[in-house]
Amino acid sequence: MEHRALSRLAAPAVAALLALTTGCTGDTVQGRPGASGLRDPYFPRAGNGGYQVDHYALDLDYDPADGQLHGTAVITARAEQGLSSFNLDFSGMNVEGVTVQGEGARYNRTGNELTVRPAEDLKKGEVFRTEIDYSGKPKPLEDPDGSKEGWITTEDGAVAVGEPVGSMTWFPGNHHPSDKASYDITFTVPRGYEAVSNGELRSRTEDADGRTVFAWHSPEPMASYLATAAIGPYKVTTGRTPSGTGLYSAVAPGEGTADTGPLARLPEMVEWGSGRFGPYPFATAGAIVVPAGTLGYALETQGRPVFPGAPAEEELVVHELAHQWFGDSVSPKSWKDMWLNEGFATYAEWLWAEDHGGPTAQEYFEAFEAGDTDVDKDADVAWDAFPPASPPGAGDISADPVYYGGAMVLHRIRQEVGDEKFFALVRGWAADHRHGNASTADFTAYAGASTGHDLKKVWDVWLYGKARPK
Repeated sequence: MEHRALSRLAAPAVAALLALTTGCTGDTVQGRPGASGLRDPYFPRAGNGGYQVDHYALDLDYDPADGQLHGTAVITARAEQGLSSFNLDFSGMNVEGVTVQGEGARYNRTGNELTVRPAEDLKKGEVFRTEIDYSGKPKPLEDPDGSKEGWITTEDGAVAVGEPVGSMTWFPGNHHPSDKASYDITFTVPRGYEAVSNGELRSRTEDADGRTVFAWHSPEPMASYLATAAIGPYKVTTGRTPSGTGLYSAVAPGEGTADTGPLARLPEMVEWGSGRFGPYPFATAGAIVVPAGTLGYALETQGRPVFPGAPAEEELVVHELAHQWFGDSVSPKSWKDMWLNEGFATYAEWLWAEDHGGPTAQEYFEAFEAGDTDVDKDADVAWDAFPPASPPGAGDISADPVYYGGAMVLHRIRQEVGDEKFFALVRGWAADHRHGNASTADFTAYAGASTGHDLKKVWDVWLYGKARPK
């Protein structure tokens, strides 16, 4: 990891600023530094304190031939305190200049922290605009569980996936799921390449050099780990679901098409999910199929999940689609709340099977209790190795107990309250927290209040219990 200290001010200006911040001029400084992390239980340095982002405008120029990315990020945020400085999460690449409110700002880098010092302190409640110019060859990160994330090059392009903190490899920001924002992302790429991202494609034009410019717009709030980019010679398919939701899918060469295999049922799945969970939360749906071998996992990037090669199973497509309600629209307040993402998405797989002639959710539940792989090939996993709401460490937030143990919790609620109240709870949770953030404590309180049942035993035994539930 590169550690650099960069300054845009000459020595006299630095001295003047130091005099101001130490109070030597007699002036009272109103601001104070924003925190360099949000103390997330598993990623304490992720995110930053003192402000909330409203909007990201990213202008990116990428050439797969040399792997160079040139970017300008314009971040509109609101100060939650008086700020003398604030931090952005940003890994690698060179920062070439920073302005705040149109004026040059001092900045320095320490690891993945970019500290920005505005020319004047920002007042509490002030909406401010920060512009960062940067360039370089972005590099991926390795997660605590050993998987790869961030900006990943392919033989003929690149793909960007961000869970949990990989988005900081391709744009600076407040990279924690608790700070959601709208996005406009523009890509300039060589002719013959597609550039696919989240939301709606507003325009596709050609610049003076014959390169193609794609402008993507995501009006709904999005956690930065759900932002994506896929650049390459993709085959694009568009359309609409029966109820009118726009569809935009991109498939890498050699990976089939969006009209074949499980992806062909995506329009039907969107309609099914809207019936089970409430209205689809975004303007568009779709998928990105990247070359097989690029990733070791699929990811629920907002509105357009990424799959590592053509998905072979409907359950995988249903899982990532269900995240659009649970994880993307209703996002976790911290990474400790991951079971609210993965438990719901896994349970959605069981519900899809139940509604389409497969095993019922009750049969899945019993199979996992008994380790019966005839019902589910994964039923013998260690789903009870730790409580779903208490992963032991950062490398465990995507482990089996979070997925399958989380689904078991949801089915236990269903057993306790009955189908009518359970599905009302699921739809109400998605509706009342739409485009927001929620914690495990929020969910347990909501579930009890909405169903009118005392669910303490479910929480104590199935959600937080350290011994195998009985």
